[in-house]
Amino acid sequence: MAEMTPKQKAIDALELRQPPGLVPTFELEFQLTEEAFGRSFHSHKSFQEATEKERDRLFHDTADLFITIAETYRWNIVMDTRSPGDDGYIRTVKTMREMVGDQYLYIVHGDGTYGIPNGTNMVQHALDFFERPDDMKRNADRMVDGALARGKRLVDNGVDGFALCADYCFNDGPFLSPSMFREFVTPYLTRLCHGYREMGAYVIKHSDGDIMPILDQLAESGAHGLHSLDPQGGVDMAEVKRLVGDQIALCGNVNCGLMQTGTDEEVIESARYALEEGMPGGGFVFAMSNVAFKGMPLERYELIQKVREQYGYYPE
Repeated sequence: MAEMTPKQKAIDALELRQPPGLVPTFELEFQLTEEAFGRSFHSHKSFQEATEKERDRLFHDTADLFITIAETYRWNIVMDTRSPGDDGYIRTVKTMREMVGDQYLYIVHGDGTYGIPNGTNMVQHALDFFERPDDMKRNADRMVDGALARGKRLVDNGVDGFALCADYCFNDGPFLSPSMFREFVTPYLTRLCHGYREMGAYVIKHSDGDIMPILDQLAESGAHGLHSLDPQGGVDMAEVKRLVGDQIALCGNVNCGLMQTGTDEEVIESARYALEEGMPGGGFVFAMSNVAFKGMPLERYELIQKVREQYGYYPE
């Protein structure tokens, strides 16, 4: 029997199975390429200013750097936040597959739901839910329609799935109350997730913060996976596994704050806890609770990968 590819193992985990061998992993972003490999991703401006021949080289470099990260840290999923727009995603995934075949589950951003508004329009945005609810729902439908139309083109051209990165929660709870969330977000999130599924795409829903008051709604949305299970927002892996681990794959929970400010022992304990509580029965993807961010010591990221290597094996 042929050995499973990293992509096949990721799919096993996202479909609530237990893949053999090392538990799957990925990060929403890996911002430490300079520290790890002495290389950086090209800027969008570089692509814009390049000739077509030069763009071929830039896309090759981009694909090669994603592959280098994935091979070095034994990733299963590649989340592309660095290619220049949708055409860029399509070029990069095509180039990656020309280089190494269909080894990795390739995903990009794809949300189309209301998240926490930015500081410039937060008050008006909140008022609109009360003063213009029908308009807000019509707009929610339009956002989903737009995301699905875009998603179809991407899936038809080789993208495997989407990370839905609208943040819903602060560290002390969701921006919208659970009842308002059920009215203005859950139906649209559910339609989005099921629409992506009908295309054959995989869906990972991301939100930082304390998701516990809306955990049931996130689990019923139809997303394959839930990220980031933020311990800084009081999200406990064991409790989430108990409550919804049979409904949605769990991704993350390694405390990203400790990666910079904690001790090695605290980092090891956070990574080990995520593995020990998330792995049983399958349906788990090891990851940090946000991204591998610039300024974090590379040694800390490599430390949690050593913990994964030590404690993160399923029976073959």
